[in-house]
Amino acid sequence: MSEHRFDPETERYMVDYMNQNHPASIYWYARTYGDLWEAENASMLGIDKEGMDLSVEMPDGEMRIRIAFDHILEDDDDAQSTLIDMSMKAREIIMSRAEQKRQGAG
Repeated sequence: MSEHRFDPETERYMVDYMNQNHPASIYWYARTYGDLWEAENASMLGIDKEGMDLSVEMPDGEMRIRIAFDHILEDDDDAQSTLIDMSMKAREIIMSRAEQKRQGAG
């Protein structure tokens, strides 16, 4: 498993960067990939080449989840492009779901 880890400095940088600069993406990951549609907030706890660990605030308390990537990441550049792709897909899912609810309510 150690070959699937980033070095501690790289992991810490990625986690801090995502939490500080892309909190909406992390929230979207929890809702869509974690299937936690009632999530109120989320933060990244860790990342390795197989997935990411999130802390998710739910109406009834906090929970930790693991979201696996669809492939083993090669390096931090692959992590960046994968997280961007996942964020764009999650946003599309959320927007589509919101549109379906609007149409159903009208």
